[in-house]
Amino acid sequence: MPDKDNKKITGTVFDIRVFKRLMGFVVNYRLQFIISAVSAILLAVFAAVRPVLLQQIIDKYITNKKPDELLLFIVLMLVVLLLEVLFQFLFIYFANWLGQNIIKDIRTKLFDHLLGFKMNFFNKQAVGKLVTRVVSDIETISSIFGQGLFTIISDLLKMLVIAVVMFWMNWRLALIVFAVLPLLIYATRVFQKAMKGAFQEVRTEVANLNSFVQERITGMKIVQLFTREKIEYQKFLGINERHKKAWIKTVWYNSIFFPIAEFLPSVAIGLVVWYGGLQAAVSSTVTPGEIIGFIMMNNMLFRPLRQIADKFNTLQMGMVAAERVFKIIDTDDTEEDTGKVIHDTFKGSIEFKNVHFSYLQNEEVIKGISFQVNPGERVAIVGATGAGKSTIINLINRFYEIDTGEILIDGIPVKNYTLHELRRHIAVVLQNVFLFSDTIFNNITLKDPAITYDEVVKAAKEIGIHEFILSLPGGYDYDVRERGVMLSVGQRQLIAFLRAAVINPNILILDEATSSIDTHSEILIQKATEKITKNRTSIIIAHRLVTIKKADKIIVMDHGKIVEQGTHSELLAKKGYYSKLYTIQFLEKKAG
Repeated sequence: MPDKDNKKITGTVFDIRVFKRLMGFVVNYRLQFIISAVSAILLAVFAAVRPVLLQQIIDKYITNKKPDELLLFIVLMLVVLLLEVLFQFLFIYFANWLGQNIIKDIRTKLFDHLLGFKMNFFNKQAVGKLVTRVVSDIETISSIFGQGLFTIISDLLKMLVIAVVMFWMNWRLALIVFAVLPLLIYATRVFQKAMKGAFQEVRTEVANLNSFVQERITGMKIVQLFTREKIEYQKFLGINERHKKAWIKTVWYNSIFFPIAEFLPSVAIGLVVWYGGLQAAVSSTVTPGEIIGFIMMNNMLFRPLRQIADKFNTLQMGMVAAERVFKIIDTDDTEEDTGKVIHDTFKGSIEFKNVHFSYLQNEEVIKGISFQVNPGERVAIVGATGAGKSTIINLINRFYEIDTGEILIDGIPVKNYTLHELRRHIAVVLQNVFLFSDTIFNNITLKDPAITYDEVVKAAKEIGIHEFILSLPGGYDYDVRERGVMLSVGQRQLIAFLRAAVINPNILILDEATSSIDTHSEILIQKATEKITKNRTSIIIAHRLVTIKKADKIIVMDHGKIVEQGTHSELLAKKGYYSKLYTIQFLEKKAG
């Protein structure tokens, strides 16, 4: 599938707008940048000095047979070579050092920006493509500095200095060389434009391939359960084939350009030897030293041009990657944290006033609901799948902005609280528990230094899972691996429940927290629920109605609307929607 986020390819070889943004990150590393720039200039000078010294050695000391003075020039050439080696080291080291530090800063800025995006952004974006942007694309940007931009500048300076020296040494031979140069420059220009589009296509297919593989590996259980192996294999073949073709296109352009780039310099050398040899034989307008010097400088002039084409490939890939990264950085989909209110604690009252909300425009999922939860009250929200129960959690935590109406906590609109302040007082246990590839302790505390080991152990003992954790290898230091695959569904729920309990929240939300667990784990959680919801505002999103009989109030939802409210006994007495749901579940349990 094509990457819909791609910008139209303009064919521009060098995007000055993107370059300016990249150079903005150089400000913090001025010294390293200056060292790299000065080294590039001096490398160009030293490169031109060597053929001049060689020409002088041949014409003045070898041809004229002056061996006594020859040693001085040999030592001088050795000094130039040593200086060239030194500045080559400085150039390579600091150019690459600069590139790595700049991509560190860009990656930090990008990840920080991603952390602030609304949930809706992640609903629309493929995880694999975002990973490509944060890791692969940013790594490609580093090559702009290490192997691309600075090397191109160094080579251009070297070519300029060599060209000046050629004219100074012998303008006739210089004109012969320069007669061939425009052909190579034209071929290079055409090649660069073609590679711009080719590399754009390569980056697109890399992102598509990463996204596909990431999704299938993550969902491998579904693939195998539904015997989709052959189908997914065929899909992979198609994506892999497009990836191959994108790279083959770059190989095709390279295979055309580089033979031409090798042929034209050889033509220039042949013309220099032919014309220079004739002139040296019949007149003194050209000397043997000049011919040798021009052969040497011919390679110095044309080789950087061939390498520049290769470096431009690297530079263009970096530019394409930078465009993609900056596009995400420029995406204005961050949560508006304009709130000012900060409270040390919440009393816990929650009120919805005629709230309307839609994930997609003109497709409401919450249709004007109003209800109130008093401090310390335990309220359950029930209803069929798709009724809008879990959406309420998202709205209380401001993961999404409501269309109209108002949500208040302690009488203050949630948008008036800072996001950090709002969410640090609310703990949520979701039905689908996400655990990081880390220890149980770190998954509970999320590396919050304010939460001590003793506090975690105390909370675990209250919930009744301390012994279970100690039974694992390493106890609280047990690594649950990616997504907690080393634990059962029930065990992951218990860890998530402990994670919520240990922060001692003012408001606790349980979203189907007991719907997918074994009986033993459910008993543990129900006992813990009794303890931590006591005198604490609690909202329990439940499908299994037997778990919410003791709720102070039950809100029944259907298709985004509240259809009934009351206690368990009151709602059963109404013989309405809730009564039907309860009867159906009771009969299903009895039949089971």
